[in-house]
Amino acid sequence: MIEVRPVADRRGRRRFIDLPYQKYRGHPHWIPPARLTEAPQFDPKRNPFYSGADMDLFLAWDGDRLAGRVAAIDDHRHNEVYHGNLAGFGFFEADSPDAAAALLAEVDRWAKARGRTAVRGPVSPSLNHVAGLQIDAFDTDPFLMMPWNPPEYIGFIEEAGYRKAKDLLCWLLETARAPMSRLAAIARRVERRHNIVVRPVNRWRLRSESDKLYEIYLSAWERNWGFVPPTREEFWHIVKDLKWLRMLGGLLIAEVDGRPIAATTSVPDVNQVLKGTNGRLWPVAWWRLLTMTRIITRARAVTTGVIPEYQEKGALAVLMYHALESAKRYGFREVEYSWVLEDNLLANQTLEKAGARIYKTYRLYEKTLG
Repeated sequence: MIEVRPVADRRGRRRFIDLPYQKYRGHPHWIPPARLTEAPQFDPKRNPFYSGADMDLFLAWDGDRLAGRVAAIDDHRHNEVYHGNLAGFGFFEADSPDAAAALLAEVDRWAKARGRTAVRGPVSPSLNHVAGLQIDAFDTDPFLMMPWNPPEYIGFIEEAGYRKAKDLLCWLLETARAPMSRLAAIARRVERRHNIVVRPVNRWRLRSESDKLYEIYLSAWERNWGFVPPTREEFWHIVKDLKWLRMLGGLLIAEVDGRPIAATTSVPDVNQVLKGTNGRLWPVAWWRLLTMTRIITRARAVTTGVIPEYQEKGALAVLMYHALESAKRYGFREVEYSWVLEDNLLANQTLEKAGARIYKTYRLYEKTLG
């Protein structure tokens, strides 16, 4: 019989964090997150997301055996933005249908006790962080900050009464096949017409540069489904973690007469370094990081945003060209654009015209509580 218990102390939190490292040890496609970045995201004192949200952690036990985990999340800022009554679940793992059912039922009870009428997930802990359940392409490695889960989780979640809310698409582009001449011609034409200048983010002024990225992010994503504006400190918390990646050539800002109008953030796929390390950087991963230009062949385009005024003026194509040019300069053979909402027609059409293909899908689920 499965028993679900709340995490009430440091030992329980360590077990919660360590569970996937144990569960997937040696798995060919699960990539362990770096432990130095994993633990802080559960600490309210170190993660500014929790200034506007509550999260409780639960572990499922089958006798003395740990059988799963889940986080129940109450994002107050989401409900303020959408005038809703939604809770969330995330960081989900389960060894069996029974463990999954018990964990998700606990989330339902937790949400009802707070007066919430629906639950959405997985969000770990929000759409601004790691989100979605992988529903295909299980034989591929995830890119940096993207989840991987076994295929049976689809049934676990749907059997608990959850239904599709939205699909998040991952596009893959082989840089050698990108039509660079055509993209360059389009980019130059748009740049001349609208006086657009694209430049890399200054890594030595990353804090002030992040303020510009933040303003673009808020404006560009404002109308996106499910978007909740992060606080300035939450945004900085995410951006500053990029400093240790060393290669920041993929962080680009587009300006018109000095005014930021668009930005894109591409990062090396450090998962290629972390694979096989169980999340510990020393000594193997650290040595790989020092020589990662010889190891990393992929990059992930994490965010690309254009303020509404320039969304129909070709600014997105300009950013894509310059980001691809940077990726090729660093020797990246593949770029994953992830994720893109399934109904974001402008972004999806631009990616298709650039030669990218949809190769993986993540799904957000939602359940109305009775």
